Amino acid sequence: MYGKAIISLAFVTLLLITFSLLIGTVDIRSYFFPSPDGAHNFPCKPTGTQSSPSAPLKVYMYDLPRRFNIGMMERKKGGGDDTPVTTAEELPRWPVNAGVRRQHSVEYWLMASLLGSGGEGEEREAVRVLDPENAEAFFVPFFSSLSFNTHGRNMTDPETEKDRQLQVDLISFLRKSKYWQRSGGRDHVIPMTHPNAFRFLRQLVNASILIVADFGRYPKSLSTLSKDVVSPKGKVRAKLEKILAGYDDIRYERSSPTAEAIQASTQGMRSSKFCLHPAGDTPSSCRLFDAIVSHCVPVIVSDLIELPYEDEIDYSQFSIFFSINEAIQPDYLVNQLRQFPKDRWIKMWRQLKKISHHFEFHYPPMKEDAVNMLWRQVKHKLPGVQLEVHRNHRLKVPDWWQQRR
Repeated sequence: MYGKAIISLAFVTLLLITFSLLIGTVDIRSYFFPSPDGAHNFPCKPTGTQSSPSAPLKVYMYDLPRRFNIGMMERKKGGGDDTPVTTAEELPRWPVNAGVRRQHSVEYWLMASLLGSGGEGEEREAVRVLDPENAEAFFVPFFSSLSFNTHGRNMTDPETEKDRQLQVDLISFLRKSKYWQRSGGRDHVIPMTHPNAFRFLRQLVNASILIVADFGRYPKSLSTLSKDVVSPKGKVRAKLEKILAGYDDIRYERSSPTAEAIQASTQGMRSSKFCLHPAGDTPSSCRLFDAIVSHCVPVIVSDLIELPYEDEIDYSQFSIFFSINEAIQPDYLVNQLRQFPKDRWIKMWRQLKKISHHFEFHYPPMKEDAVNMLWRQVKHKLPGVQLEVHRNHRLKVPDWWQQRR
């Protein structure tokens, strides 16, 4: 019996030695004894260029001619310079009296954040790299929302041809980029916060990471929460106006998107306990984020709204939600707010003060402001992007499992 055991042990030892001679990679210690640093030397380790979770996202920004971005801000100056903007000093200030365009200015703030070098001690979620080989994401500085607002908002206006031509030229530019070709545009970030932005050629950028205000006018084939980022920026509104008319403790005003009207609206929010935000022609509204910054507890009336940073922020801690059917019932919404416990309101108000800086845009960006939060959201999307890119490299029939459903 003992003889058989000795023979078996000798056989196993001889087998291991033979494998070590043939392959030269067998190290028994690495599997049974920890290495000095406490880690096991497993033969397969993850590879890639992604930075650690705490490191800033490395972003390459394309040098697009001025007509794609700030050239639309400089039209009144009569400037004919079309050279790309490469430094923060060349970037004009966002106009204070921008009116309705203010809610679609995200494209400007993201571009500005990459142009600036950053102040001393500043914590940034994204930094610009000049070598695209070192980039984890690629920013396309096309002001698509400003282009819609600038070049003929009416589809029958001949001026819209300029908007369409910009989109045609941009697609031509991107398709020549080997980095666009490498990923199919999946790791490219394109701001598109106006519901009509990029309206002519949207389907040609549907694989990219889009910065949107909501998904109200986008089909699922173009924009989804799994790959895109929701940014801070009405039929139901008209019904609510009639229902709420006549209450002494409710202030319901119509306002135009002028600087004076926006200022008056902000003052009204700061002096109110609750701020109503019904759905308009899209599920979201910039008034929601104005209320948050003004520390007015938002009352959100919408069935389809998507909100920024929701993987990091719980809106139920500082907002009240009603479905559309609930809100249009006479007296229901008003009675619910009148009966709302004071201690809960105070708790929500305090929470608003803690998180409101996440919805403010600054240049240079400030710690965890809206700009940095958006870049962090982009970073959260990249693992999924890499999965799609790597799968696409080896699949003969893309997305075969979806075709079976």
